[in-house]
Amino acid sequence: MPLLTDQPAEFHIGQPVEFHTELNRNADSSRKEMASLISRCAPRDGEHRTALPHLSLFRRSSPSESECSLTRPSLVLAAQGQKRVILAGQAYDYGPMHGLVTSMDLPVMARVVTASADIPYLCLVYELDLQHIADLMSEMGLAVAKTIPEGKAMSLCTISAQLFDAALRLVRLLETPADIPILAPLVERELLYRLLTGEQGMRLRHLTMAESQSYKIARAIEYLKHHYTEPLRIGTLASLVNMSVSSLHHHFKTVTSLSPLQYQKQLRLHEARRLLIRQMSDVTSAAYSVGYESSSQFTRDYSRLFGAPPTRDIVLLRENGRDER
Repeated sequence: MPLLTDQPAEFHIGQPVEFHTELNRNADSSRKEMASLISRCAPRDGEHRTALPHLSLFRRSSPSESECSLTRPSLVLAAQGQKRVILAGQAYDYGPMHGLVTSMDLPVMARVVTASADIPYLCLVYELDLQHIADLMSEMGLAVAKTIPEGKAMSLCTISAQLFDAALRLVRLLETPADIPILAPLVERELLYRLLTGEQGMRLRHLTMAESQSYKIARAIEYLKHHYTEPLRIGTLASLVNMSVSSLHHHFKTVTSLSPLQYQKQLRLHEARRLLIRQMSDVTSAAYSVGYESSSQFTRDYSRLFGAPPTRDIVLLRENGRDER
């Protein structure tokens, strides 16, 4: 099956050169149409929510500084430009050749690498609803292996022609709003189907199993998101998700690249930075509001993660005219 990449297609006996040339032309045409649609629906830089609750569009007309955010389970497809996402020191670079699939909430740093006023960075983000995935799996009768090789909750994937086509038709619906109530559910089901039957499918299926390690780690993450200002009692967290302390540490680190304590710390620091950028707090107040008991420890941790002490970091961000959302 053809892939939306810039690599030469594999040749098979009986298929003429013209066949593969046409496949490449079709892929290039689809990418250009996707970019054109996003550009029209997202005429200004920033995030644009759409009439489809799970779909957002993004535009950026110049390279950006690193921004912190908490990713949601999602599929990200870039129609134009390049972006880098960093999770626990590991970089994930993607553009039109690859998609980024995230299966859990993860604290990351991200920046647009390639963009200009003439050729802006354009992408779509489709948030994944795990309940919808579970329902579709049940309807399809998809089996889930009891064990699969452990992997991270964030990964790059090659975009098949079928998956890209489903995403393209979803974006097309934004220009015909009257069609959305009837056609959008059908296209979204196809999009999820393509993911479930693609290279990321087994990991997404595993997330829906109540007894799987991935499901338990997702529950632990949900708890940390709502209690990040509180002292972390790892034994309590392990009991909550029905895991031993050692198993929780091992699987949490494998999936997120962070320990539970590191994950909580990044949640705290990201929220503190947001408060400081929006001038909702001073440094000491921000530190205490996110759960730190020592402002000096907060400053040390902040400097390690963001590369500068809080006051200097915020000054630099404001000088660069950045308003982090």
